[in-house]
Amino acid sequence: MLAEFKKFALRGNVVDLAVGVIIGAAFGAIVSSIVGDIIMPVIGAITGGLDFSNYYTPLSAAVKTGMPLADAKKAGAVLAYGSFITATLNFLIIAFVLFLAIQGINKMKKKEEAQPSAPAPPSPTEKLLEEIRDLLARRSV
Repeated sequence: MLAEFKKFALRGNVVDLAVGVIIGAAFGAIVSSIVGDIIMPVIGAITGGLDFSNYYTPLSAAVKTGMPLADAKKAGAVLAYGSFITATLNFLIIAFVLFLAIQGINKMKKKEEAQPSAPAPPSPTEKLLEEIRDLLARRSV
């Protein structure tokens, strides 16, 4: 049973999937940083200080409007739709970057397919037929 598990765990697809998940998590952290630290502040500057991360709707009487989101969550239930907007932007950016990456890979594949390949060397049968043709041509002259 241990040998079967080892065979399964070390299969190429499983290892490739594990590498993909790890790289995906790191890529997600990069995109979250880009959205939170670069894109959202620019959007906030353009819109006059708009900060989506602190947008919420109080669902409890104990939560006062205007409190920072972290304090509002401590005070009671809130509907934090600003966090949802930020997560949606993260998703859209990740999807767009993956689209561009896949599009680039597909273009490279098309270029490889479009390149003419060298002609294959003649098979032994073709060589023999060429020799017979040449002998017959010399005979008829």
